[in-house]
Amino acid sequence: MPDGSGLKPPRALRTPLTPPLKWAGGKRWLVQRLADVLTVPIERLIEPFAGSAAAFFRLRPQSAILADKNSELINVYKCLKSNHERVQEILSLHAARHSKDYYYLVRDENPADDFCRAARTIYLNRTCWNALYRVNRRGQFNVPQGTKNNVILPSDDFFSISVALSDVSLRTCDFVETIRHASSGDLIFADPPYISRSKTGTFVKYTNPVFRWKDQERLAKALMRAHQRGAMFILTNADCGDLAQLYSECGYVQRISRQSVISGTVKGRKETSELL
Repeated sequence: MPDGSGLKPPRALRTPLTPPLKWAGGKRWLVQRLADVLTVPIERLIEPFAGSAAAFFRLRPQSAILADKNSELINVYKCLKSNHERVQEILSLHAARHSKDYYYLVRDENPADDFCRAARTIYLNRTCWNALYRVNRRGQFNVPQGTKNNVILPSDDFFSISVALSDVSLRTCDFVETIRHASSGDLIFADPPYISRSKTGTFVKYTNPVFRWKDQERLAKALMRAHQRGAMFILTNADCGDLAQLYSECGYVQRISRQSVISGTVKGRKETSELL
């Protein structure tokens, strides 16, 4: 919380915040495990695939760039930054009306007002299947309703989120454009759509068009150029030998284990490995 002086407390004194969104493939679990690594002095945090912005809300840096090609996602953060009360007001209306029929009614809507769009995105995120963001070829959100019905959460602190976002640059753009701004003192936390072992697509369509292997190569080149300018980076992705080879000459490649949570069946939610 601000103290009224207009100055933010030192990073070490800032309490980590719960992201307002859950995101399929989100990295809340990872940034908790990497807490010691992520305490290195950084002048700015850059997340070119913002998603739930787990690293940002965990680290609470003084300066940050949060970017994504998903304009609906970035609109949520822009609206929470500029007028979190308005977003919460509309979200409360969704909570009061929530039902199966209402979910699909809202899913089919395309509101013009930015704050209505932001509240719609949060509402759908919290009540759809597995917090998945997926669009069809026309760019329309098409995830079915899930099992969760809580629209307003005990962890919601939109005021503190607004304060945390006050000095953040929010951008809707390609990751290469975002990473181009990285220089000495910056930490890039890159969590792109994961590759499949066949290199022909991705596990989840976060945006349209699909993120392909050539985009993984573009990302590797962009991160290495940033590294040459003095920036640090952390990349997460699927455990794939081709991917490990991409980064074999830059930094350290580790395998980390975690429990899969995205499978539609309990049997499918088993321990898996990822690359860091």
